[in-house]
Amino acid sequence: MPGSSMMAYPLTVAAILRRARDWFGGTEIVWCDGRSTYAELDRRARALAGKLLALGLQPGERVATLLWNDATHLEAYFGVPLAGGIVHALNLRQHPSQWERILRQAGDRFAIVSDDLLDRWNEVTPEARPQRILAWPDAYDGPLPDLAETDGAAMGYTSGTTGEPKGVIYSHRALALHALATALPDALDLHATDCVLPLVPMFHANAWGLPYTAALIGCKQVLAGSHFDAASVLDLLAREQVTRSAGVATIWQSVLDALEREPGRWKLHPRLRVNLGGAPAPTALFERFDRAGIAVNMGWGMTEMTPVGTMNPLLSGPDRTRQGRPLPFVEARTAVDGELEVRGPWVASSYHAGIAPESWTADGWFCTGDIVRFDADGLMEIIDRTKDLIRSGGEWISSVALENALACHPDIREAAVIAVPHPKWQERPLALVVLRAGAAADPAAWRQHLEASFPAWQCPDEFRVVGALPRTATGKIDKRALRAAQRQ
Repeated sequence: MPGSSMMAYPLTVAAILRRARDWFGGTEIVWCDGRSTYAELDRRARALAGKLLALGLQPGERVATLLWNDATHLEAYFGVPLAGGIVHALNLRQHPSQWERILRQAGDRFAIVSDDLLDRWNEVTPEARPQRILAWPDAYDGPLPDLAETDGAAMGYTSGTTGEPKGVIYSHRALALHALATALPDALDLHATDCVLPLVPMFHANAWGLPYTAALIGCKQVLAGSHFDAASVLDLLAREQVTRSAGVATIWQSVLDALEREPGRWKLHPRLRVNLGGAPAPTALFERFDRAGIAVNMGWGMTEMTPVGTMNPLLSGPDRTRQGRPLPFVEARTAVDGELEVRGPWVASSYHAGIAPESWTADGWFCTGDIVRFDADGLMEIIDRTKDLIRSGGEWISSVALENALACHPDIREAAVIAVPHPKWQERPLALVVLRAGAAADPAAWRQHLEASFPAWQCPDEFRVVGALPRTATGKIDKRALRAAQRQ
């Protein structure tokens, strides 16, 4: 006897796209140099799926993307899962050597690469580069594979506490439920009449889920291409009359700067609402939004959470700076030391290749590494994080990777890299260096050494020579003491 009378309907990316096509087919999708519709997105995504199947893509194989926020990337977000594959967006801001390590671990079979990124792509050694897909037909009417909601659909990488990237594979079910939950009134409060502009790069954490959520609800989508400068963002916000946007504080600080420099130049929609994430934001930033007449709310998430875990519904008052309450079906608890632990239908249960199993408790909760507290109203506030990663402009920088690279320089005996506050980027890396005997300080040479393996934005702004680094009782470098010393 069946356990219920309900249909076993699979929650898949294909179902999200069908809904967008069938009920919102004429709704616009806009990018920097073109316009389309959900009906066209469905046709193009199916065509990409057909191309991948013709090339021999097998269920669960990864397809890398090296693309901007544009129509091609949106087609890949949907087309790769339609073919039974897993779309894996590479971080454009990383060094090609970092791409290579990730490509090897992920095992990507194919890649979709923007023409203007080919020079950097070709820095990856040929044996590590997946087969590049150059183009696909305008349409495909053939069969597509049946998808199970538990199948993988997308993949993202996060820098772990060791500095090595960890892969997370998102199921169709996770993406669908995440889209439903983030659209709710106490979250993004999305309606089919909304116009959505993600100011999150599409290589980052599923662009916070907005491409899938907007398609599910039937919202008009606006994509920023490669243009995230303040003037370009404001031109899009005003021209398309965007009502919902999201991004890290760094981008919005620049946008607010421009609005304050040229008041009256841009006529924004009166219902424009911004969701902030990536790092805690200061009260002063909320006050600047108030003066600009833009509503703003906070959220929190992680790559391991697809990525949104909490949302704050408050648009006013002192508590609006907190990270909010867990979304429906996300459970949260704090360990003895205050570390946040979570579980839920869009929370990862493992990393790709089974690495770092210690990130989960014996009873299956994910350890976030964030120290938090909940107030009497259930609003979460991040107090600190156990990780030593540095958050700069919404992107993580691995302190361990920088330390290991510095230690390879012949002048340096050891190094520690810590985060220091920055008025624009939230945090920037500071390198504290112990020299080898007889060596002289040469910060320019050290930076050149790092830039052989890291993009410039990941490198420390300052190198400071110290006589010794403080140690814990177990002999480890005491970064807590280093940070405390910098605050004095």
